[in-house]
Amino acid sequence: MPQTRIVIADDESLIRMNLRETLVGLGYLVVGEAGDGVSAINLARELRPDLVVMDIKMPKLDGIQAAKVLTEEKIAPVLLLTAHSDKELVERARDAGVVGYIVKPFRDAELMPAIEVAISRFDEFLSLEKQVGDLKEALETRKLIERAKGMLMDTQNLKEAEAFRKIQQLSMNSRKSMREVASALLLAYQIEQQ
Repeated sequence: MPQTRIVIADDESLIRMNLRETLVGLGYLVVGEAGDGVSAINLARELRPDLVVMDIKMPKLDGIQAAKVLTEEKIAPVLLLTAHSDKELVERARDAGVVGYIVKPFRDAELMPAIEVAISRFDEFLSLEKQVGDLKEALETRKLIERAKGMLMDTQNLKEAEAFRKIQQLSMNSRKSMREVASALLLAYQIEQQ
């Protein structure tokens, strides 16, 4: 099984070094380090890690703003390691899509479960998002086919089953999807009506 690839972002080099040692000791592969939020985003875009572990308080762009970008672009899940635990920061982190939040000082034993859960939650999120996209696509296809079927029923005086069979047959003969055929039929009908 391949090692989990992690990018670390913290503005203090000593903390990055200690975190790197801890992560490597836990069996993770640290593929990059950044000292500010902008660099963390660029590094994550380039390296496509399995996880980004970062501090909140960093120059140029804080960890929460960077996490929001990484989450929106679906690059990698973000686990925040920070000394700050006030309610406003926690709420901002939640709203930014952060999948884990550990308050320093932490025990090494807390890190591995947080990492594994963060990666798992992010994978679930991507899977659900794909399912939603697939369902939307299927629904749009069905609507398009229904409209084309209705148009064929009206213009060629066909029954519903016959209209569906005609779209299906055109799809097989042209080696196009039923959606493409339905779309072409509707477009041809629109052109005829002008």
